[in-house]
Amino acid sequence: MGTPKDTKSRHLAGRCHELHNSRGRCPETDTMASEKGPSNKDYTLRRRIEPWEFEVFFDPRELRKEACLLYEIKWGTSSKTWRSSGKNTTNHVEVNFIEKMTSERRLCPSTCCSITWFLSWSPCWECSTAIRKFLSQHPGVTLVIFVARLFQHMDHRNRQGLKDLVTSGVTIRVMSVSEYCYCWENFVNYPPGKAAQWPRYPPQWMLMYALELYCINLGLPPCLKISRRHQNQLTFFSLTPQHCHYQMIPPYILLAAGLIQPSVTWR
Repeated sequence: MGTPKDTKSRHLAGRCHELHNSRGRCPETDTMASEKGPSNKDYTLRRRIEPWEFEVFFDPRELRKEACLLYEIKWGTSSKTWRSSGKNTTNHVEVNFIEKMTSERRLCPSTCCSITWFLSWSPCWECSTAIRKFLSQHPGVTLVIFVARLFQHMDHRNRQGLKDLVTSGVTIRVMSVSEYCYCWENFVNYPPGKAAQWPRYPPQWMLMYALELYCINLGLPPCLKISRRHQNQLTFFSLTPQHCHYQMIPPYILLAAGLIQPSVTWR
């Protein structure tokens, strides 16, 4: 894939943990990972997606138009987790989830559940509005969203939509290595013996999207620029920070993104 060429558009080192909070287990380090693929007793097996689907939808370097949602729900104090997936139809996948949730279950304001989404694209401003309306009608529902990419992040309406979601109590983060591991293990019908062979996407793309999401939350102008020279050709990612970014973003984040150099103390 294309890489930044100017001096401020640096290769981002694989220090993804500096901008992400870890979640879930990594199959590489999980000694209990299945050697036979997902168990036949796994009741989510029919709702898992195929490995090729995971790769084409969640690769942060690709700008695939369609969106995919992997989600899990925990009801009340139950320890059981319900997992499934969805894709765009005539509606965006977020709206499909809300319509399915409200039509298949009798949700009342006192209903308590926690929902986690893993989205290949962040919600657009219209979906952000629909999500906020759904949550306002069901105050007992909490939502955490992990995204692989930011959808049309230069559009101020989409930026404001994400910021409004965070203000209303929704947690939004960019997927890190930990989330990719978790999704592969829990949502993908991986082949026998392939539990640890999830796609190793370069962490610099995760870092760039995470930095841009941080800018959105602070109300700063875009820092990440994405361009495609020709259809089906290389996609170029670059960081073009302005003075306000250096003023408002904590130094440890700028350092992790390669936008500043570590200070050296000479004796």
